[in-house]
Amino acid sequence: MQSTLNAAINYHQLDFQWKSQKPISRKFKTSPKILPLTNSLRTSINYEPEEGLDKVPGPPGSEPNSVLRLPVVIRQSGRVSRYIYEGNSLKLVSLDGGAGSFSLDFEDAFRKLVRVSGFGIKDFFIPKQVPENYMGYVKWKFLHRVFSSALQVLATQAMFRAIGIGYSRSLPSAAALNWVLKDGLGRLSRCIYTASLASAFDTNLKRVRFTTSVLFSLSIGVELLTPTFPQYFLLLATLANIAKQISLACYLATGSAVHRSFAIADNIGEVSAKAQIQTVCFDNLGLMLAALLNMLFKNNQRLLAGLPFFVYPIFSAIDLFGIYQGLQHVHLQTLTKDRLEIILNSWIDFRHVPSPAEVSEEEGIDFLWTKNNELWPIRIGCLNTNSEIPKLSMMAMQSLTSEDYYFVCMESSCREWTRIKPRGILLCLREGSGTADVIMGLLQACYIRKALLFSSMWETAVEDKDVSDLVFKEWFKLIDDSKQSAKRDLSTLNDQMGSLGWALKHILLSTEEQARYSFVDD
Repeated sequence: MQSTLNAAINYHQLDFQWKSQKPISRKFKTSPKILPLTNSLRTSINYEPEEGLDKVPGPPGSEPNSVLRLPVVIRQSGRVSRYIYEGNSLKLVSLDGGAGSFSLDFEDAFRKLVRVSGFGIKDFFIPKQVPENYMGYVKWKFLHRVFSSALQVLATQAMFRAIGIGYSRSLPSAAALNWVLKDGLGRLSRCIYTASLASAFDTNLKRVRFTTSVLFSLSIGVELLTPTFPQYFLLLATLANIAKQISLACYLATGSAVHRSFAIADNIGEVSAKAQIQTVCFDNLGLMLAALLNMLFKNNQRLLAGLPFFVYPIFSAIDLFGIYQGLQHVHLQTLTKDRLEIILNSWIDFRHVPSPAEVSEEEGIDFLWTKNNELWPIRIGCLNTNSEIPKLSMMAMQSLTSEDYYFVCMESSCREWTRIKPRGILLCLREGSGTADVIMGLLQACYIRKALLFSSMWETAVEDKDVSDLVFKEWFKLIDDSKQSAKRDLSTLNDQMGSLGWALKHILLSTEEQARYSFVDD
């Protein structure tokens, strides 16, 4: 509103090109001298007057038949229009297929209708400013929501049949009580699950999201079994609802991070709103699909009762495939330990900082937890006192000063539950350490790992209780060299990461990775 008022006020102060510097008498018969347009008015759309109509319009009465195509084009809702000055008025002319194309035949009209409709649908579902990978995400989301919604309808019908079969001689209040109990127990489990995995929603978003999606798909299968075992309705329905509530909690907790990854213009509100529109429309299509299947088999009750068991494996596979492919199009800009490690390894090997899309492709979803089997894995946390601490690690702690905000040491192999944890590198962070300290410490740890991979000496040194002086010297030399390399690279690395859109303000760490030590100067 304010800009409109300013424009209205400044309009009378503009020095139009056809105005002379002196007052013009109403009795003149020739038009005043016309000034040519300056190059400052040219835009990416070339200023090209139509052939034979290249005269610049003057004031009223000068040359009423002259036409000027102004270098201003408006694109809105799939329509492209251009301003022209004809005679004494300013007009907005539609451009259909390019400048000068004003064909009104049926084919062009139909093509224009299709294009305008397509742009209208796109404006309805898609935010204005989103990255290129957003369209791929929406396509797979469409597949996921349609078939998931259809399965939920079939599962709900199955549970209604189970209540009718199992409680045909009971009061309706008993069936209602069972329904309320399974909902209440499901919501209680949702609270417990959310509280126990709060930080995992940030550090392992894709893995947790897909895992809970598989859990949700299995819960629908359990609900479909309720008509077969109506006497166990409460048990089966409660188990299914617990799984559903856990999946819903993950969906809500990770939704904002997914939307933020697409809000390149900080338009997270618009992205979230469009996501809700997509969900409602896609779910309604799923309802229509389920209704269509019921209509096709309504005359055969046996086929109708067995329909869910036939479509469940097909629809579930399509649903999970759509979720998996959709997550592949989510490129998170936030930094976690795993993403930062991918960036640092690429920097050390190729002096190249990968973009969020490149890191997303290498990171994957890791549904089966197979990416932690590398040699000398790096862990952020504190030393595990349940296992034997290498002497080199004790020496590293003894050498700490008040200026150090982290230290890097070795971890020996140990048994955890049913698996053997391999020897690795540990990064311990001090209270008060910032983002720069985490990046520098992890970069130093990556440099150390690269050196350890080229020497077999360290495989035995980390397990030996009696370490020779030569090993001590080599270790502390390695620590010092790697720290100097990390200091040298830190500034350039941060600049390149920031230019690629990485969020450098905070690094998201899990609960174990958030453990800190305090320095005590005795």
